[in-house]
Amino acid sequence: MRSVNKVIIIGNLTRDPELKQTQSGQAVATFGIATNREWVTTAQEKKKSTEFHEVVAWARLAEICHQYLRKGKLVYLEGYLKTRSWEGDNGEKRFRTEIVLQDMIMLEKRSGDDHTPEATPQSEPNAAGIDSYPDEGEASTGENMF
Repeated sequence: MRSVNKVIIIGNLTRDPELKQTQSGQAVATFGIATNREWVTTAQEKKKSTEFHEVVAWARLAEICHQYLRKGKLVYLEGYLKTRSWEGDNGEKRFRTEIVLQDMIMLEKRSGDDHTPEATPQSEPNAAGIDSYPDEGEASTGENMF
């Protein structure tokens, strides 16, 4: 039986994407996404919960995210979960689970257009020759990848 590691999220950016380059010159963008969940309890009380997710995009997709996405923008994201570990300043082992982005669609309306939402796929992982999180080097060894 095969395993599946697939994440699909629609949410709003919590901050503008930050674009950096690894020591080998690979573009990497990081940003946060918030997703909301609403439900009604058996006592008919409305409840709401927000989850925050960290997102990492690589290569051309990182550049596209940096160029077009801004805090508050509604986006559709597809990717997979990756947990990194590193040793903190105090010697403790630290962990962070991130969504490694493989596809992104901007869902917000374009300026001046009140009827048609923007829904253009923005991923180009194979065009850059990168379609996964690097498995070696500085990008997978710790929190500070750069």
